[in-house]
Amino acid sequence: MKKLRQKVRKSRIVKNVLLITLGSLIYAFAFDSLFIPNNIVMGGFTGLAQTLHRFIPAVPIGVTVIVLNVPLFILGIRRQGFRLLISSVFAMGVSSAFIDVLAYFVKFRPIEDHLVACIFGGGMVGLAMGLLLMVGATTGGVELAARLLKYHYRHISIGRLCLLIDLGVIALYTLVFKNINDGLYAAIAMYISSLAMDAVIYGRNTSKVACIICSEGQLIKERLIELDLGVTNISAQGGYSDSQKDILICAFKPTRITELKEAIMELDNTAFVIICNAEDIFGEGFAQFNPDSL
Repeated sequence: MKKLRQKVRKSRIVKNVLLITLGSLIYAFAFDSLFIPNNIVMGGFTGLAQTLHRFIPAVPIGVTVIVLNVPLFILGIRRQGFRLLISSVFAMGVSSAFIDVLAYFVKFRPIEDHLVACIFGGGMVGLAMGLLLMVGATTGGVELAARLLKYHYRHISIGRLCLLIDLGVIALYTLVFKNINDGLYAAIAMYISSLAMDAVIYGRNTSKVACIICSEGQLIKERLIELDLGVTNISAQGGYSDSQKDILICAFKPTRITELKEAIMELDNTAFVIICNAEDIFGEGFAQFNPDSL
């Protein structure tokens, strides 16, 4: 059993390292190929590093990001321990290295349509940040700040928290360089980034809930249990017909929607079914509640 746990732990570590490396590479590529050539500022410490780099070109952006992140990492360790430090320092180091190495060896040219750069650049950055946050890592800066703020503002998604901080940095950049055009493009990119980030982090947790109002509640309940679906039965009375009805509540994965519908219609074709999206479900058969979750 001990060897099995060690094997699982090593496998998880390898998986996390690969995801962090992939996310860091995507982040660096988007930054060097789409943001820098098209003068699209990023939010957070990267945006601040961009601002400093414009004043002092000799100062590498990647190194500046590392220096700016040190105080924030100290605060992060107090809240999440050294696990955050190890994963995030690795992510920050790898992404910063990729940024500087790519910039040194490859000279990317600007593209004609800045809006296209904003859309694809923002989407790639959001994808990268989502991959990192899934394994408990960040590149520091905005993502780490948003991760810590999430403990106090749990009702706000991590993508929205990042967006709020990013917009503040973008506003500063716009005031410093007096370039509203670049600021607006940056705001578009960061908004798309926040959507992509939330899609990566929360999209995998999305499930559906069916509310089934029917006359054959017992038969449908037994059928759903045979399909290994959890169900709750509530006795009710029809408001229009005054007849006795059953209300079945069933949470399920989106991939099972077809077999659920077929099972219901096969047993009661007069059933009234409401299916809604459930953004977050925890409990038996689904995710377990974790106070450190995003």
